[in-house]
Amino acid sequence: MNALSLVGGPFADDFFPFSLTRSVADIRCGILTIREKWNCYLARIQPLSVAFSIPANILPSGELIESIFSSNREFALQQADRLSNLTDIVRLNASEIAHDFRLITAGRRSSPISSTNKLTGTDIFLEPGAVVEHCYLNASDGPIYIGKNALVMEGSMIRGPFAIGEKSVIKMGARIYGATSAGPHCVLGGEIKNSVIFGYSNKAHDGYLGDSVIGEYCNLGAGSSNSNIKNSGGQVKLWNPLKKSFVDGGQKCGLWMGDYSRSAINTSFNTGTVVGACCHVFGNGLAPAYLPSFSWGFTQVYAFDKAIEHVGKWKQLKGTALDPAEIMQLKYIFDQQNQPA
Repeated sequence: MNALSLVGGPFADDFFPFSLTRSVADIRCGILTIREKWNCYLARIQPLSVAFSIPANILPSGELIESIFSSNREFALQQADRLSNLTDIVRLNASEIAHDFRLITAGRRSSPISSTNKLTGTDIFLEPGAVVEHCYLNASDGPIYIGKNALVMEGSMIRGPFAIGEKSVIKMGARIYGATSAGPHCVLGGEIKNSVIFGYSNKAHDGYLGDSVIGEYCNLGAGSSNSNIKNSGGQVKLWNPLKKSFVDGGQKCGLWMGDYSRSAINTSFNTGTVVGACCHVFGNGLAPAYLPSFSWGFTQVYAFDKAIEHVGKWKQLKGTALDPAEIMQLKYIFDQQNQPA
């Protein structure tokens, strides 16, 4: 066992709402989470003779691995690529998909790709059990990775860089642009562009998702869409409640939805909307630019017992269960959000 630990720090606040429910090391960027990237590299080298720690937001590479095990460790860590803020998850997704694609597929052959598909480019990799028929796969701008036992239904059109995880499903006629990646057990449909979906979440129906990050166990109702650019073409500002300030989201900036949150059908998300954990989003008109954790609609509080009941049912739909540690974590988030002024 390699004695390397990924540690948090003040930078964790920069990744609200996703850092509410996970270490920064468990944020997905590319095909893998940061922790999974490190594990892939460490599995290929000799065990470490000494234990040491690395900030959880640093993205590993072959060159970095060589450097940190030498006398240049501190310098190498200072120069390393890292996620510095929320929007880096999307900004670096294309390069990280390409990086992870090389890491995962090195020395391996793709499962056979059916002749019913129209292929462009060569960097297309299907894991065992993946089913892809009558689809358009264009890897001319970046690789396409289809995880183990995933299903890509007929008529789907995918442009790389793109990745989808184990047992995920892409529904008929989906239009997906790079750079987009989704973790395991997701359902994708409609139009998606330049977005990251962590895992166990659904964007299954028509509607637009662009320049966005969606956490785990989320569901976007049919027809839900987000804006990713202001009508003025100006810079987008994101509200960070932990820092009590706005941060720059760039010119294109979509939806940032924390774990266990869901939207009703035809929900319209404004440019740069931030949704906390465990929200049930519904209401007339555009959703507010910031919805605190445990929001019920646009203005009310989601009763904790009801929220836990609903989260448990959504986890059952994905074949998992809500455990006591998750309930304690969500109770802490609820109490912090709703403590008296």
